Amino acid sequence: MNRKVKVSVAIAGFFLFELMCVRPSCAAPPTDSCALVTPAQVSAVLGVTVGAGEHIIPSNATLCGFGSGGAAKHVVMAILKVTMFAGEKTPLKGIEEETANGIGDEAHYMTTPGFGTGLSVRKGNFAFKVRIYGFPIEQTKAKEKALALNVLAKL
Repeated sequence: MNRKVKVSVAIAGFFLFELMCVRPSCAAPPTDSCALVTPAQVSAVLGVTVGAGEHIIPSNATLCGFGSGGAAKHVVMAILKVTMFAGEKTPLKGIEEETANGIGDEAHYMTTPGFGTGLSVRKGNFAFKVRIYGFPIEQTKAKEKALALNVLAKL
């Protein structure tokens, strides 16, 4: 192949890549945890009506809580750094970890005594965690998966 053809192929490849990144999957990852799911989605999964999500730390948009006025059933959504997601895969004493197949590029449940179960999910360069409180563990896992799939549908 001569030099002109190689340059033309390289330029065409670059533009093809750029066109492919017009798709939503190449969009910037979300930065507001309260926008990952809607109150209606959370209400449907929990079986109780919740209001709008609220940033748990007002100056930090990566952590959001959805509740139903003091009820035990509530959700915490968190945006994670991908490095934090990767670090969670190192088992710690007393914490049970279980792979969650079929959710994003990779996902796992972490159960911590006294703190419950959370589902961490990575899709491309974006990672998040869903923690649901107020249900038995198997229901919690199913509900966390349902909310995670709602998040992934937006990405």
